[in-house]
Amino acid sequence: MPVRRLPEKPNLQHLKYQAKDLLKGHRAHDPAVAQRIREFHPRWTKASDAQILAAHLTLSDAQLAVAREHGFATWTRLKRRIEKPSPPDQLDRPHHERIEDPVFRWAVDLIDAGDADALRAFLKKNPNLVNQKVVFEGGNYFRNPTLLEFVAENPVRHGKLPENIIDIARVILDAGIEPFALNETLMLVATGSVARKCGVQIPLIDLLCDRGADPDHAAEAAAVLFEMPAVEALLRRGAKMTLPLAAALPRTQDAYRLLAKAGPDQRHLALALAAQYGHAEIVELLLDAGEDPNRFNPVGGHSHSTPLHQAAGNGHLDVVKLLVARGARTDVKDILFEGTPAEWAHHSGQQEVEAYLTESLSPRTLPEN
Repeated sequence: MPVRRLPEKPNLQHLKYQAKDLLKGHRAHDPAVAQRIREFHPRWTKASDAQILAAHLTLSDAQLAVAREHGFATWTRLKRRIEKPSPPDQLDRPHHERIEDPVFRWAVDLIDAGDADALRAFLKKNPNLVNQKVVFEGGNYFRNPTLLEFVAENPVRHGKLPENIIDIARVILDAGIEPFALNETLMLVATGSVARKCGVQIPLIDLLCDRGADPDHAAEAAAVLFEMPAVEALLRRGAKMTLPLAAALPRTQDAYRLLAKAGPDQRHLALALAAQYGHAEIVELLLDAGEDPNRFNPVGGHSHSTPLHQAAGNGHLDVVKLLVARGARTDVKDILFEGTPAEWAHHSGQQEVEAYLTESLSPRTLPEN
């Protein structure tokens, strides 16, 4: 799920209260708290709700989860950001303005200016720069990017890319980049709206795959973020058809074929995507196979919400009705915005869905595990 951005003037005591509230929610067996702990505490990344809620959670555990929920690796790092902020901690500034290393910053400026010749000469003069990383905190991705990852314009810094960004990327690739940066850059390109709007998303995908990036690394993430042209390009470049991809496209026959061998994580994400895109037949297939319509979506799949939130927010009335008929709760609030599915429908202007959910709204409280 997206991280919770710190306010302009964060208060450490308020964050301590958040950690204590997390402990209270854990003692109350709140599934939303289990979801937050699973996503933001490294000890319980693969744990079930029941395992998390049965575990002993300390105040330090809760503080770590709160820190990571705000994009900081530790509570200590979050505390330092509040008590002794430095230029990189000014989270309202674009990422390139938060770079302290003047050499790295100049290279990024050359990328943004589209000056391929100057960038080539600069990298020849500073050969170690191409695989150097810069550290950003306060976000849930782009935390340790290399120079190559800045060609994706994801996160958005300028809202545009140089017309010769393909040449710029080639300059960086030709400078001897290590393979670890290729997949991360491919992920950023495939999930980034600026590259698509500038007409370079597919050429960049092809270039990165030509140089060894793994198309499987980015395909499902692109589907989650509605970048379907990127998904098709990655499939063309050899990405494997998976149950989540079949659920998103939709490729119903592939979904039936892949279901039997798909693991729990694949089935979970497939239900999230089928609901998000409104593919009722695949939703029904997955519910018949035992998927829980009330479980929060998996990490990396709009995990702050349930399938019903996604179907409602995207206006898929037939899927909304199917999920409700199969037991989906209409009163569950999402974790980030604290809205019910009906409120999601209202926010996105889906009046028919909102009316149906308002009539179906259950006053029941969440069950204890």
